[in-house]
Amino acid sequence: MSRPTRLVIEPNALHHNLAQIRRFAPGKKIIAMVKANAYGCGVHVVAPILEGHVDAFGVACIEEALVLRKIGIRTHCILFQGVFSPDEFKVVAQHQFGCVIHQPHQVQWLLNTPLDTPLKLWVKANTGMHRLGFKTHELPGVMDALKTCPWVDNDIGLMTHLACADEPDRIENVQQMALFDSISVAGFSQRSIANSAAIIAFPQTHADVVRPGIMLYGVSPFANQTAFDLGLLPVMRFVSAISAVHYNPPLAQVGYSGIWKSEKPSIIGIVAAGYGDGYPRHIAENTPVWVQGKEVPIVGRVSMDMLAVDLTNHPEVKPGAPVELWGTHVLVERIAQAAGTSGYELLCQISERVRHD
Repeated sequence: MSRPTRLVIEPNALHHNLAQIRRFAPGKKIIAMVKANAYGCGVHVVAPILEGHVDAFGVACIEEALVLRKIGIRTHCILFQGVFSPDEFKVVAQHQFGCVIHQPHQVQWLLNTPLDTPLKLWVKANTGMHRLGFKTHELPGVMDALKTCPWVDNDIGLMTHLACADEPDRIENVQQMALFDSISVAGFSQRSIANSAAIIAFPQTHADVVRPGIMLYGVSPFANQTAFDLGLLPVMRFVSAISAVHYNPPLAQVGYSGIWKSEKPSIIGIVAAGYGDGYPRHIAENTPVWVQGKEVPIVGRVSMDMLAVDLTNHPEVKPGAPVELWGTHVLVERIAQAAGTSGYELLCQISERVRHD
């Protein structure tokens, strides 16, 4: 036996979400974003499921790309933060990774690093997020430099990133899209701008290639819509079990600092999961978990390894009963809202001790 706290990844949900992405963006190439360990779902699980069904995988850095190769993934892989030192270009070429170029010093590194294999590059334009990317007036010079470099493949893409796509009414979206559309530099073979939110909210951004991230894992990118509203299914189920049940007298304090107590006798279940596993410590009162077909509220403070739930109205629940912390019955969006954070953060902060099933 082992601790019951684990992730259950649903392959059928992943395939369903990919099909839904194709319905939102028919005929477009898809770069499946699997950075940050496939948004916490486990790249060793997710990438083999998607192998052969997407045009490329997107990662943040060369370390993540090498993990894909180590587990046998042959699908094209693109480094979205590019390289962090000149020598990384040699590794990129060796493994035939794609690479995003977004800073002048990366161009100089590339020109000064002869390679045997031509690199497939994407050039990132800064259209208003002001995080990474070249200003639009810099793009002609960048393209001239790349076109004269013998170890750069002629297939060069142009991309940018929307800062506010998850808030579709923001004027910044219109401004960024217009600036990207105005780029007339010759030589770019394909364009990409649409992340998950833009795939859904802005069909005019689909261009040649879309880059789904959070929606691929069945989580809504919008604060006012759930995955189910968008026709998506949760891929990650974060589950555990009841490890103890206590029958407490009135006014018995539960957990650190005794912040919760009941005026009447209570039944308290202890769940083997806490902030050491990635469940948020700071959550709103009465945030639910799912136990034996029903929602029950968390009471008291979330501990590192455990949390407590109120089973007073459900005395039939016994130790060993399965618990869903988030997943198909309690959407991660609800937990994120209760914790004052985003579904992105919750998925990505699952700790290493939580096993994957």
